Amino acid sequence: MNITSLQNARVKEWASLLEKKHRDKLHKYLVEGVHLVQEALKARLDIECVAYSLERGIPHELAGAAANALGTEWIGVSEAVIAKCSDTKSPQPVFAVIRKERRTAESLLSKPNSLVVVLDGVQDPGNVGTIIRSADAVGADGVIIGAGCADIYGPKTIRATMGSLFHLPVIEADLAEVLPEAKAKGIRLAGTSLQAASSCYAYDFTGPVWLLFGSEGGGLSATALKLMDDALIIPMKGQAESLNVAMAASVLLYEALRQRDFSYINNSRPTLK
Repeated sequence: MNITSLQNARVKEWASLLEKKHRDKLHKYLVEGVHLVQEALKARLDIECVAYSLERGIPHELAGAAANALGTEWIGVSEAVIAKCSDTKSPQPVFAVIRKERRTAESLLSKPNSLVVVLDGVQDPGNVGTIIRSADAVGADGVIIGAGCADIYGPKTIRATMGSLFHLPVIEADLAEVLPEAKAKGIRLAGTSLQAASSCYAYDFTGPVWLLFGSEGGGLSATALKLMDDALIIPMKGQAESLNVAMAASVLLYEALRQRDFSYINNSRPTLK
């Protein structure tokens, strides 16, 4: 099938997915570009269709997937259609329409010795996407997105994840409900604070711990602060007042990875446990 008209009903629906209200209503979202479409196909997501430029054809990196992706519709479209369905000045030659997965936090609550990132009002899409990418990199069990965060299905957030959104559970939840449930299961809730007395390098990350990160300007909400068990500080030797939330999350995640998965032999070469 080929579509070239901007007035086509499917094109209008695809373009509407650039807005959160339509993504929420239709339970679908767009991913743009060869890499992200490739990652979505590898992850066997519920892909409604892949639209590619008629002028340039199916990208060679996706040619094999086009032959093997059963149940996924491949549609050739005009450059005008691609431009209409992109939020960038230089649109990629391919995009996919993906149906959202319905996930709950139960799988993370029941996972033994879990390492989970919890975001509370992190508004910048780049920060949210980068944190998801870091969580994926260290093998965290998942990311929980609370109220006030950037939409995880927004184009900017998805681009910042570089496909990591598809590799681990990323769950939207009410923190006022899920955090008390975590505490009841013996999970420690830890977060950063400039006033904290405990260094993150002295903290024990080897047990079940969920890492809480708040908004760029105001930090954690009053609800999250009240529930937090352990306040940690990231030592800084230089003159910077603080790290941005994505960098702070990466520091703690990699310290957790070091403690959980690496041991040192005679204070020399690190070996994977």
